[in-house]
Amino acid sequence: MLKLIERLIEKCGIDIGNIVLSTAGRDKDRYFLVVKVEDNYVYLVDGNLRKVENPKKKKIKHIELTAFFDGDFAEKIKKNNKISNQDVKKLLKNLIKSN
Repeated sequence: MLKLIERLIEKCGIDIGNIVLSTAGRDKDRYFLVVKVEDNYVYLVDGNLRKVENPKKKKIKHIELTAFFDGDFAEKIKKNNKISNQDVKKLLKNLIKSN
């Protein structure tokens, strides 16, 4: 299982802490933070509609990787530290403003 996830990360470049854009579904054209990578799926939060407590499970083929990565969030998530919905909203809001 771990090797499959490592291959997905190598192939797609998607890892915890990446900012991605949804390309399909009701949440199309919304930015999300990746909090978990599993098989062909990622778990996404935006702090608003998708809270940290209830991430969205989405197929990797339905997201687009952006050039943005937040190492601080990645470290917090990997160390099982709490991240707040407010912090995620702030991160994504700043990202959208800068584009």
